[in-house]
Amino acid sequence: MRIPKAINNAIESFERLPGVGPKTAQRLAFYLLHVPQGELDRFSQSVQNLKRDTVICSICFSVDDTNPCNICSSDRIKESICVVEQPLDLLAFEKSGKYKGLYHVLHGKIDPLNNIGPDEIYIKQLLDRIESQESLVKEVILATNPTMEGEATAMYIAKLLKTQEPTLRVTRIGRGLPTGSDIEYADSTTLDQAMTGRQEY
Repeated sequence: MRIPKAINNAIESFERLPGVGPKTAQRLAFYLLHVPQGELDRFSQSVQNLKRDTVICSICFSVDDTNPCNICSSDRIKESICVVEQPLDLLAFEKSGKYKGLYHVLHGKIDPLNNIGPDEIYIKQLLDRIESQESLVKEVILATNPTMEGEATAMYIAKLLKTQEPTLRVTRIGRGLPTGSDIEYADSTTLDQAMTGRQEY
């Protein structure tokens, strides 16, 4: 059976999304055929405005609709910065509600196999931020994912920070997270334990 071009285009678009295989892409496309046109228009509009109505914070590099973001411009504890790989990791920590400091989002990890080096992620900006005269930071919490690349990124940043700011406390989140998993999928209790069990680097 020949699939109509419009449906095929939708299937191909869904297949480009992470974690969506051919079967799931087909189900999503055919599901949308049964959605009322008004709802479909709202869905389409929200996807269209996704990039248009968001900005990357010039301080922590999180995604928000204002710059600086609501965390950087709020009355948070300025003495600690939690370094995460992606904005989704920041959201996971915020859901747990325990951490009250600032964040720095790297937007990736050092991954030589995919040609991602330290210059491709926001490491230099972290160092500049800590070195600035306005900085009150006394602790940097390295909360990269417990994967091989996440560990390598944390070690690289820790080494740079110890060289640049020898008095700075550099910690790694505790092992409440299983190795190989992503922070965004962790529950709040696991994240609380990881924060409580963080260690000196």
